Amino acid sequence: MRDREFSFTDRDFERIRGLIYEHAGISLNSGKADMVYSRIARRLRATGLHSFEDYLDYLDREPDEWPHFTNSLTTNLTSFFRESHHFPVLAEQVIAARRQGRDPILLWSSACSTGEEPYSMAMTVIDALGTWTPPVKILATDLDTNVVRQAAEGVYPMERVEKLPERDLKRFFLRGKGSQEGMARIRPEVRALVRFHPLNLLSDQWPIKGPFDAIFCRNVLIYFDKPTQYRLLARFHPLLRPDGRLFVGHSESLTHVAKLFRLQGKTVYSPLANT
Repeated sequence: MRDREFSFTDRDFERIRGLIYEHAGISLNSGKADMVYSRIARRLRATGLHSFEDYLDYLDREPDEWPHFTNSLTTNLTSFFRESHHFPVLAEQVIAARRQGRDPILLWSSACSTGEEPYSMAMTVIDALGTWTPPVKILATDLDTNVVRQAAEGVYPMERVEKLPERDLKRFFLRGKGSQEGMARIRPEVRALVRFHPLNLLSDQWPIKGPFDAIFCRNVLIYFDKPTQYRLLARFHPLLRPDGRLFVGHSESLTHVAKLFRLQGKTVYSPLANT
């Protein structure tokens, strides 16, 4: 093993694997040791500790450290209108719900990261329903408390938004000036549609009430093993309307929960009625 700043043994790695699985359902394979070292080493520096063993013992004693530990090991790769084929489907879903007189229409971004997904959902419903004040409420949650705070601010470097069409940039963002030059803020009308809250999807209790017209859970299941995936999907099922839609990531399949969901399109599923 190469020289490292901190002592990091195979036992330390296995302890971390066990802790993050137990706490967040994230399944780390054996090839993630370098990633784990790099990310948790930052917490050692922040806490002034000198080995992973000391840090993990400290974690046992200090519950306030848990969010930092968990945030260090979560991945927050996202962008506006990522997997763009989902948003026309969402638009159709919202239009159909409005025709049925639903008010409010409820949507959930269950792993919202830094906010690009729920804000993309909000822009989609504004366009679909032709109003800045649609009867839509979007719940946005994430395990990582840091990104939830960042998402709620709705401020992004221009390089994060510059690939959007110029028309959308002008309509949905305010360009920063002076000390905020090079930044863009989501318009208040868009932000008003989204409520951000931290949430561990593996918590025993969710302070969430449906029924939702759509749930986005994209590129999340890949971090869980099959039993954990099943438990999570079984909890989504009763929170969706019978005609609701579940959106998952491009590399995720729900074939192992065929009794719960039916494929309706490219990585879009509908709930099956309980039998």
